[in-house]
Amino acid sequence: MKLIIGFGNPSRQYNFTRHNFGFLALDFYAKTHDLSWKSDPKFFADTTRIDDVIFVKPQTFYNRVGESVSKFVKFYKLNPATDILIVCDDFDLPFGTIRLREQGTTAGNNGLKSTIDHLKTTQFPRLRLGSNNPPIRETLGDTDFVLSKFTPEEREQLPQILTKISDKIDDFTQN
Repeated sequence: MKLIIGFGNPSRQYNFTRHNFGFLALDFYAKTHDLSWKSDPKFFADTTRIDDVIFVKPQTFYNRVGESVSKFVKFYKLNPATDILIVCDDFDLPFGTIRLREQGTTAGNNGLKSTIDHLKTTQFPRLRLGSNNPPIRETLGDTDFVLSKFTPEEREQLPQILTKISDKIDDFTQN
């Protein structure tokens, strides 16, 4: 069993915001694989699956995603180091950068902090999606920046970036 968790905030108002890059990546993956999302209140999440891979969009809001992640890990008796992949934004990476880390710190990401707090480990892979745009970030400040929408220029690049992310997800599920 593998678990792919995209981070984001529920509600349409957050669609195409930087903090919802994880949701966007999983929505793209689901669309290209003809998957449908369903609500799973037991886990505080929307889910879909292919065979023994469950895709998860926690519905707890970004700063509390660890609640949902830990419910899945405990219920399915998963090993975070090998069985889960977190897909989240990283505003310190240049837009379009995709970085896989097998473990690590929060690097200021509150979703990762929540996950680490609930799982009691930093030993889990995370696919960090670069969302930085320095001129906008400097103008808005960090909090408003992560909740800002992608620019039209960035949105044009998303299909290519999301395809690469999907390939990384496939690599993880097949190993």
